[in-house]
Amino acid sequence: MNSIEDKVAQFKEDLDFFEDELQKYEFIIDLGKKLDPLDDEYKIPANIVHGCTSQVWLICEKKEGKLFFKGTSDAVIVRGLVYMILEIFSGEKVDTLKETDMDIVYELELSEVITPNRQSGIIGMIKKIKEYATRG
Repeated sequence: MNSIEDKVAQFKEDLDFFEDELQKYEFIIDLGKKLDPLDDEYKIPANIVHGCTSQVWLICEKKEGKLFFKGTSDAVIVRGLVYMILEIFSGEKVDTLKETDMDIVYELELSEVITPNRQSGIIGMIKKIKEYATRG
């Protein structure tokens, strides 16, 4: 299994392939189309990620010491960002997630592509993932 760093590096490589912001933006939107739908029963206030201008829901399931995440958003670009975050962090061990201290926005150079509000949404998602990990 690839480490968090490997998965981030792979997304960065994918994004670096595109020369302009619009192409990167479209790539992220296309990623969002791969997200599994989230049942409406999970779209409750307890699962909302704070810090995002659009609505983002994130749920967590623990299996054999690893955390698996599902999520979605009501905004197309954000769905792509949710997909990236889930791909990077889902399936990792609780301890690994607790110790992760990574600025995904910086690592993926997303500040060129997405607004500061969207960036704070990513930070909010990672914060929620770390909260789930802390609860174990």
